[in-house]
Amino acid sequence: MKDKKGFEFPAVLAVLLAIASFQGGAAIAKGIFPVLGAAATSSLRIVLSAIILMLFNRPNLRNVTAAQWKAVVLYGLTLGTMNTVFYMAISRIPLGLGVAIEFLGPLALALSGSRRLVDFLWVLLAATGIALIAPWSNNRLDVIGILLALLAGALWAAYILLGGHISKIMDGSKAVTIGMIFASLLVLPVAIGNGLLINFRPAMLLPGIALALLSSAIPFTLEMHALRKIPAKTFSILMSLEPAVAAFSGLLFLHEYLSFYEWLAVALVIIASAGATLTGKKTPPVAPEN
Repeated sequence: MKDKKGFEFPAVLAVLLAIASFQGGAAIAKGIFPVLGAAATSSLRIVLSAIILMLFNRPNLRNVTAAQWKAVVLYGLTLGTMNTVFYMAISRIPLGLGVAIEFLGPLALALSGSRRLVDFLWVLLAATGIALIAPWSNNRLDVIGILLALLAGALWAAYILLGGHISKIMDGSKAVTIGMIFASLLVLPVAIGNGLLINFRPAMLLPGIALALLSSAIPFTLEMHALRKIPAKTFSILMSLEPAVAAFSGLLFLHEYLSFYEWLAVALVIIASAGATLTGKKTPPVAPEN
């Protein structure tokens, strides 16, 4: 990413802006929830993102092989389910906590199969964080919201594995674009059943486009630029800051105030994620966020 004078955009700044962009998009999404609901808002974002990506990337569907179709369909369905479940989670619990809990999925994937003592430390830190935000620690938290965030984390781990596989057999931008199409086909009927067509107003189109840009087009572009310039491990460490950015975004835009123990829980998840990345033997591919 260079301007006309040859200035190259710093990779670390690109990652930080991508995180801020995505969490700003999540704040916009949560603002639409009271009108459309979480499922319909997720569908609006996914469908508009698919349209934008189709116009921008213009993938050639004729040369997609049978193996690629099989992989990209599963990838897209997982993507659509993950996004919808995550939006349903943050409709019930604060944004920062939702992201922190969801991060347990990639963290568990990174530590899976390890028997090193240091990795058990990261598991302990993450488990302590969850204990601090467990339903019995704060009556205002929603049990279903926490469970949905955990499910979103599991889907994110599956999405990372699928993304790693598809990146070996298919161009990344093409896979994301086609995957978004199948994600749209999955979520749109659910959204229509939940009243998307009835409750949608033309005035929502502009926030919807902003949501699609902030949550998909802009962060994906920035992340792709950063991954070409910095090691995957550095990228993953920077991504560990996402729960904190989400918490601050929720505070700034949604006035979601976290207790001391909830902030501590977010911090523990961040430390566990960054620590697992620093000490890990191999960094798994970091897939785009929800």
